[in-house]
Formats: sequence, structure tokens, C-alpha cells
Amino acid sequence: MIEHAYDVVVVGCGIAGLSAAVSAAETGRRVAVLERSCIEERGGNTRWTEAFMRMKNENEVSDDFEEHFMQNAGWNLDPSLIAETGRPYADWSPIVKALSFTDPEVISTLAREAGPTLSWLRGAGIKFSDMATYLITSSTTRICPVGGGLALVEALAAAAEKLGVDFHYETSARGLVRAEDGSVAGIMAQTGDGMRRFLGKVVLACGGFEGNSEMQARYYGAQARYIRPVARGGYYNRGEGIKMALEAGAAPCGDYTEYHAEPIDPRSGQSEPIVFVFPYGILVDRDGQRFADEASGTVDTIYENIARLIGRLPGGTAYVICDARLDDVPNWQRTVRSDKKPFTADTLEELALQLDIPPQKLAATVAAFNAATRPGTFKPLECDGLATEGISPPKSNWALPLAQGPFRAWPISSANCFTFGGLRCNANAQVVDHDGQPIANLYAAGETMGIYYGRYTGATSVLRGAVFGRIAGRHAVGAN
Repeated sequence: MIEHAYDVVVVGCGIAGLSAAVSAAETGRRVAVLERSCIEERGGNTRWTEAFMRMKNENEVSDDFEEHFMQNAGWNLDPSLIAETGRPYADWSPIVKALSFTDPEVISTLAREAGPTLSWLRGAGIKFSDMATYLITSSTTRICPVGGGLALVEALAAAAEKLGVDFHYETSARGLVRAEDGSVAGIMAQTGDGMRRFLGKVVLACGGFEGNSEMQARYYGAQARYIRPVARGGYYNRGEGIKMALEAGAAPCGDYTEYHAEPIDPRSGQSEPIVFVFPYGILVDRDGQRFADEASGTVDTIYENIARLIGRLPGGTAYVICDARLDDVPNWQRTVRSDKKPFTADTLEELALQLDIPPQKLAATVAAFNAATRPGTFKPLECDGLATEGISPPKSNWALPLAQGPFRAWPISSANCFTFGGLRCNANAQVVDHDGQPIANLYAAGETMGIYYGRYTGATSVLRGAVFGRIAGRHAVGAN
């Protein structure tokens, strides 16, 4: 069998993998990147995202950054165990070090290293901006790299190539190579020429399992049949990195029963064809019934839960219905990124027939909703408290009657932006076992590192990939 010897072997070529590769190679070490895709599609999910980052500016995270993470640290956690996290990490018990919850040590490291990591990215030629986004209402601050995730991939890949990093495309990791003492010694990988052995310390940055229907069905149940990756890069994420580490004794972390959900137009084959216009209309299922409060908060705080609810509906599809007053919402067009036109009709009955919804049921739903609306001042770009009364589910903001044609509708399904379940890591990005001890020579970053529970702390995924990828690469070569 052909063997390749390196100091560090990185699995994955998204923001986490490239950050690890560049940070390790900056010290002069020999580094390899194994990437399942061809060179033209390298970059995983990062290639396709706008890469929002939950920052006030290029040096400071948002004011709600750590608070939001800790509000979503896990479910029904044992308070006697959580109390230990107030002590220095070295004093934590093995149980707590391996516990499946959002580790405050990891989050504080992410917050502390975010600014320095963005500064490091600027050194690779990346520029950042607070340009307008598809979120026309928002609860927090965000910036993004000019050129989105693709700019990150191309800049870091170029930096890696300049530093002498070897890229092995169309190469899929299959299993860890273990030394006699149990430490990780490398990766077995499938190439076009057969299996090869890549020896060195290993950084798993190969995404989650949104491209693996078997794993999604195992963890999500029957609803998985209706969920697809939000972008092409997600199809490459088959979960092997997570599985091989778990089989090697790694502790899990992150909620394996949930994923970061986005509402998309299922008719579109574009990357991330989001439909975020639902706060200004009503959402109905295939039977014409409302099933959620369409506007309980700003769209950035509610879209994930809305998408998850839609994923659990029969058929995994809903429809947002708006009337002519949608045009009173400034820049509403930014909230829809589908290349497919909405269904349009002059009457609700005509619209229902196009959507294959029973017309009488949709008419009854709209009539009941309209009767529950109340007079008030419509303020489309802030939560206006213009709510329904006496109807369930309510609509908490922007509740205008649907009465003026033409009517418009978009279908919505739930897309898997990335999976929550991953590997338990410490603040050095070292993968830990069920006793909280680092598995020697094994690191994880990006989606492969599990940190999310409950609601996704928006605009942090690319950031955590960059931060912990950089940490993993530096720690693996002893540069920390």
C-alpha cells in the first residue's frame, strides 16, 4: 500500500480544514489536505455560503454572543455537573469534560479568538463588510467577507499552496490509522488508485452528515426523507469523520437529533434558495391550515424553528401566502432567493387550485385570520406588535389582513444547512474520549466539532470553523 508521510493530515477543504492547513504550514511543517470533491468544487459548505459572522466589527463579537450560546447549551442538564464549569478546566471531573453540552471553555475561546482570527484572515487578503443581507429585520450584528465563503476558500487555498501544502482531491477518508499505544497515526483514504495511507497527526474538518441519508434517518427519524442539504457542498458531507472518531472512542457533542434548518423553495436547484418572506403573510400546510406564528420575532430569530416545523409536516412542505400589500415592505425582494417565480392569482380560490390546496379550506383559514387582525400601525422593518387576537396559532407582529389581490405564494421546505451532532473537543480542538482525555494526535474543527443545541447561534458556524481550524493546526505542530 502506498504511504504518504506528513506532520499534519487535514481531512476537508472548507474554512475549518483550510485554516488548519495554513496555520500548521506557516510553521514550516509538511501538511496534506484530503478533499472528497474535485478541485472545481472544493470548499464544502463554505464555498456556497455568504459566511455571515456574528461580530460587531472585525475585532469584537456581538454583544449577545456568549449569552446566546449558553442559553442553548443543552437540555435538562444536571446542575451539580454544570456547577463544576465555574472552576478552572483542570479541576473539572472526567464526567464534565466528556459531557455532551456546549462547553463554556470552548465558547469563551471562540469569542476571544474571533477577532485575532479575522485579523489573520485579512493577512490572506480577505476583506470584511457589514453589507446588506437577506435579513431585513435582525436581532444582532453581523459582518461577512467580501465575496462570501468562496472568497475564503480561494484565498486560503492559495495561501496553503504557496506554503507547500499538498492537496489530494477526489480522496475520501475511510478510517483512522492507530499506533500500538492507541494514539492516532494517520488516515486511511480511498483514492482513484485505491486505498492509501496518510501518516501524521489528524485534523478532522470534513463536515457533518447532511449528505448521508442513512445517518439522517437514524438520528432524525421519518422527517429526514423530506430534508435536503441547503447547498451543493453539503452533499459531500457523509459523516465519515464523525463515525470513525466515535468508533475510536471519541465522546459525542452537539444535538444529534437536530440540524440548522433553513426554509427554502424546493423547486429551485440554486444554492440556498431561501424564502424568508413569511413574516409578512401566512403559512399554511397542504390542507390549507395555519400551523405556526409566522412573526413571533425578527426573521433571524425564528426562521430555523419555522423550517423545522415545516420539516415535520406531512410531505415536508408548506406555503407562504401574501397579498398585494407585500409591496409595502421595503426591499422584501431580498428575502427570497429562489430563481422560481411565485404562484400568482387574482383570487384566493385560483391560488388554492394552483397549490393543490382545497379552496374552501384555504378560504376559511384566511377568513378566520382576517377576522382576528386588529387596527394598528404597520412597521415592516421592526417588530410592531400588530398582532392577531382570539386565534390559535397567533401572529405576533405584522398581522395585516390578506384581502388585496393579486395574491402570491411560495412553497417552502426545510433544508439542512449543517448537522448539530459531532465530536466533543476541548478548547485546543483536541478530540476527547469518554473520560474527557484528549485522543492523542486527533483534532476536529468546523461541523465535525459538535457545539450546538436548541437554537443555532446564527452567523457563528463559519467563524467557529476558522477559529478552531486555526487552533487545531497550530496546536498539532506545537505552535500554541
